Amino acid sequence: MNKETLLQKLHPEIEAVNATMAREFESIQSALLAEVIGYGVMNGGKRIRPLLTILTGRLVAFTRMPDDIAKEADITPPEDLYRLASIFEFLHAASLLHDDVIDHSGTRRGQKTANRVWDETTAVLAGDYLHTKAMTMAGTIGGEDILAIIGNATEAMIDAEFLQMQTVSDFNLSEENYFTILRGKTGALIGSACEVGAIFAEATPEQTESIRIFGDALGLAFQMVDDLLDYQGDSGKTGKAVGNDFSEGKMTLPLIHTLENCDDKERHLINDLLSSTPEIRIKNIGRVTRIMERTGSFAYTREGADTLIAAAIEGLAPFKDSMAKDTLRSLAMYVLSREK
Repeated sequence: MNKETLLQKLHPEIEAVNATMAREFESIQSALLAEVIGYGVMNGGKRIRPLLTILTGRLVAFTRMPDDIAKEADITPPEDLYRLASIFEFLHAASLLHDDVIDHSGTRRGQKTANRVWDETTAVLAGDYLHTKAMTMAGTIGGEDILAIIGNATEAMIDAEFLQMQTVSDFNLSEENYFTILRGKTGALIGSACEVGAIFAEATPEQTESIRIFGDALGLAFQMVDDLLDYQGDSGKTGKAVGNDFSEGKMTLPLIHTLENCDDKERHLINDLLSSTPEIRIKNIGRVTRIMERTGSFAYTREGADTLIAAAIEGLAPFKDSMAKDTLRSLAMYVLSREK
């Protein structure tokens, strides 16, 4: 399934998620809060996390059905599945609002951040609202088990943020620590989005474990591709300057691999740049990129993402062949080919 076909197939589900989220915000009394939430959440987006919840729910439900009872296309997911799916977009948006304040960011995806359009207090409070909304919905719709999954994912995200803060000046960050941070910052939310869909559809423990494998591998690969796009992406599509991670001193996999495989002179240069100002780093991004290419760090990261996506797809093996399974497989492949 190519990208255009995939997006066309997913469009009705994306529209259903958007409509569900809009209904959840109808109770907001403050015009300012509604405006900020609209800016931070209802501004388009791929909706990958909620889509994963819906698709894994459909996958499990169809697999559990006896053969020839009904066609997959005739299965209409209940509204509560879409409401649970929306939770992951709320949590994702909340983390972005907070991250932009923490990082003093002025733009995201080519647009001004909420903390610049309004102010930091407004952005933080809007993020707090989304987080509280998400946890309330998790408890009232999903019950204790789903609330625990989402709560654990949120804890992991915050814990990973602190770990990353502690390692900002650690120029010898190991791959092991990198993946620990990755699992918390990106993997936990994507993995729990998959797991919640499966549990809502009453998956068996074995099915839930398979979905967990899929989600974990997909989440890690998603971030590794992000790491590559930061150095190799088109800024017009990503909305970020090339080398933004390096300018901020972030130790992502291409840089970690480079430092482990470059010669002493190159390592000394990179460490000097990491110890300097963001302005000096960004001026020298071309030199660093050439070293990364020589050490095969981009290829190494790409191979790692390829391996993870293969593992994710293998996690779908126990389930019946279906439209949901085919779409999840295509969505996993899209993660590898995305440009933003």
